[in-house]
Amino acid sequence: MQRCCSSAGRSVICKRWFSSSNNDKIVASVLFERLPVVVPKIDPTAYAFQEFSFRWRQQYRREYPESFLKKSDTRGKGDYQIDYKPAPRITEADKTNDQRSLQRALDRRLFLLVHGTTHGSHSGKPVWHFPEKVYESEETLRKCAESALESVIGDLSHTYFVGNAPMGHMVIQPTEDKKIPSIKRFFFKSQVIAANKFDIRKCDDFVWVTKDELLEYFPEQAEFLNKMIIS
Repeated sequence: MQRCCSSAGRSVICKRWFSSSNNDKIVASVLFERLPVVVPKIDPTAYAFQEFSFRWRQQYRREYPESFLKKSDTRGKGDYQIDYKPAPRITEADKTNDQRSLQRALDRRLFLLVHGTTHGSHSGKPVWHFPEKVYESEETLRKCAESALESVIGDLSHTYFVGNAPMGHMVIQPTEDKKIPSIKRFFFKSQVIAANKFDIRKCDDFVWVTKDELLEYFPEQAEFLNKMIIS
């Protein structure tokens, strides 16, 4: 009974905290990123340990006669040849600068931006923005952020939300009409997991951009985004 009461108390407190006295709108935005696809270099310590382990195992291995080793070398010689070629770092999406593709800039982080009407845009004109949703009756603000991303990509099985708390927040004050309530925007981080393409919907257009390109889309908020996004 005590546990139920405390749970109910936390629920009431959360709803009170999210509901603003001056009717400010609370918006959950999702910073959806694809991590860089890189192969890390072997640490010198790990390389030295591997070399030591190989030399240690070699002293206990059985030595085979030279005639036997020569037979294994000549077996199937000329029938086949294995050539290992690493995947190219420059993809076709890089050559054509296809910003709608997740296969560009494999060594850098990419962030999803969608084009359409958003909360706080002047005159209701479509603008570039992050997937977002106004907080209404969701259990938590994190759930609101999940709904925002789900409305854009559909399935969340190939996504991972980093933590339950927002990574940052900002307050947008109205510039022209002071009767319009200000917007408190909370940013949540989510990452792509094992996917090369998403079915982006409910928007006019979408792009996958690097951090430098992202700051060009939001020149007024570039300083804030540059501090919030650590790359």
